[in-house]
Amino acid sequence: MGSRGRHSRPATRPFHPDQESTPESMSSWFERQLSSHQVQLAATALVSGVTVAGLIYGGQAIRRKVAVEQLKASIPPIDDEHQAQRLTDFGAASPLPSASREDERVATLARRAQQGDYDEELVNEQLTRTASFLTPPRFVKLRSSFVIVIGLGGVGSHCTSALARSGVSHIRLIDFDQVTLSSLNRHAVATLADVGTPKVQCVRKRLEAVVPWVQWECLNEVWRDAHGERLLAGWDHGRGRKPDYVVDAIDNIDSKVELLKYCHEHDIKVVSSMGAGCKSDPTRIFVGDISTSIEDPLSRTTRRKLKLLGIGEGIPVIYSTEKPGPGKAELLPLPEEEFLKGSVNELSVLPDFRARILPVLGTMPAVFGYTVANFVALEITGYPHEYGVGKRREKMYDSILSGLQGLEERLARNAGQDPLGLKIPVTREDVSYIVEEVYRGKSVISGLPTRLALTRWRVPKYGFKVDQRWNGQKHSNLQLDELVCMTKEEAKMHEEEVLKSGKPPEVVYDVDVVQLVERRHEEERHYRRYR
Repeated sequence: MGSRGRHSRPATRPFHPDQESTPESMSSWFERQLSSHQVQLAATALVSGVTVAGLIYGGQAIRRKVAVEQLKASIPPIDDEHQAQRLTDFGAASPLPSASREDERVATLARRAQQGDYDEELVNEQLTRTASFLTPPRFVKLRSSFVIVIGLGGVGSHCTSALARSGVSHIRLIDFDQVTLSSLNRHAVATLADVGTPKVQCVRKRLEAVVPWVQWECLNEVWRDAHGERLLAGWDHGRGRKPDYVVDAIDNIDSKVELLKYCHEHDIKVVSSMGAGCKSDPTRIFVGDISTSIEDPLSRTTRRKLKLLGIGEGIPVIYSTEKPGPGKAELLPLPEEEFLKGSVNELSVLPDFRARILPVLGTMPAVFGYTVANFVALEITGYPHEYGVGKRREKMYDSILSGLQGLEERLARNAGQDPLGLKIPVTREDVSYIVEEVYRGKSVISGLPTRLALTRWRVPKYGFKVDQRWNGQKHSNLQLDELVCMTKEEAKMHEEEVLKSGKPPEVVYDVDVVQLVERRHEEERHYRRYR
């Protein structure tokens, strides 16, 4: 009986001839579900949520509608006194406003000069000091050069003004933006009459009154990598001379990185201006390779993104070594009421462009701009000059890489593995990036910048097993985001106290060190998407 009980079939309901054999109908199922108390509570909550959401969005829609109506009502009717013009795709004024008689006279003179109807002796007299400084053979190179300036804010406008006044005869201007009232504190040539007009046309118009013979190409558009071939083409729509130099005066990081990457890959000479905002000490401005730039948030972010794209050096930049400190200007937060209005990104001129207020002392963009122009003029003419080249710390990186290889072999041996022939998935470029960009060239423990080493931060979950899945190949499962930078002495102690003993770092180090490592790892997770 026990045996039958273990193997017997489950009991079945007895069959009655009058019993319904069809499945339960849909209507009866709904009726039974609706009678359930839990379903009723869920439905009530759902309806309440939808109602509240509807009220919120409805209220926002009403407020938007009222605001739009008020804005429309404030616009005067179009008549002889109030005229309207079509905007460009970037929201800038398309044609220039009616020119004054003086502007018309200047423009007429410029057209004639650009067509060759201008006394060359007058040009030579105006540029005689520059020619004497450079000597005639070098000056000829400058006079025949072609320079592209991208970004015509404070830095770009001063750079353009200096290049044109120094003798550069062909200049292409690229900028999508228009002159604003708040930009007059740092713009080289804009006046109140230029507010609301495209920056490219403003710069051209004002400088034509100074150097009427200079040839201009004005492109009122934003830099896009997809349009790089056209934007950086030779003079006269690609039919003439190729650019001798490109000036990057863009303040949007993504666009700046795109431009520098494009120039680097296409072997186009480029110089980049880093951040002039929040700076006040002109004696701290330097010209150097991008790998040497320090104490500059814009430079650090640009350099880090370029490194992730495989570009570590070879781009000259103008940057400031001025350190931030108590009482000094800093990036201003947006007012709370702006956050309450909705998406902060909508406050930007274009998507992904800076919306927060960057304090700028009007003198500093000028110093940056003239430094850029000075560098370009010396480079084009071949005038003797020096600027900081790359750090050239390859020997240090090789030493750190060798030390990391030895560490992985010791850890594998300590775990009972054979480390003979072990490879690690780390290159010299990886070492350079982690040391310089992630850890700022300093130990995460003491902040010391000398005798550096890389080591794992903690014992991995998988231990220190050697991966031998492929015949004849043995490698470590080391990941770059597991590494931290320490001095060699600190790394030796860390190996014994953490990696071999199995203690968590939180037990060995104080909370400040642990939090710093976590911040560096969090930063790296953000930048990893650019790889």
